[in-house]
Amino acid sequence: MAFAPKILAAALLLVALTGAPTAACAQTAGDREAGHRLAQRWCAQCHVVDASGQGSDAAPAFSEIAQKHGKDEHWLRAWLTAPHPPMPNLNLSRVQIDNVIAYLQGLEPR
Repeated sequence: MAFAPKILAAALLLVALTGAPTAACAQTAGDREAGHRLAQRWCAQCHVVDASGQGSDAAPAFSEIAQKHGKDEHWLRAWLTAPHPPMPNLNLSRVQIDNVIAYLQGLEPR
């Protein structure tokens, strides 16, 4: 059992090294269509989520958010993970957050 801390340290290092590329590639990991469906269902009460214009203008449109923050995955992840009032805390899962980020990044002009 004396070597257990070394194994734990090695395992943590492996997770850190393999997790970094995954986080950097979250755009490709997310399902854009699933993110769009989720946004239509949960976000359209306050945001216009797509070109159909369905939704409310009580909060910034998703196209506006994508234009302003679409390249900043860290900002998007923080915004979806810990929203501020009046945005409700939806308690989105990591997969749901990846999906919404993929949708938002797909709206961003290339």
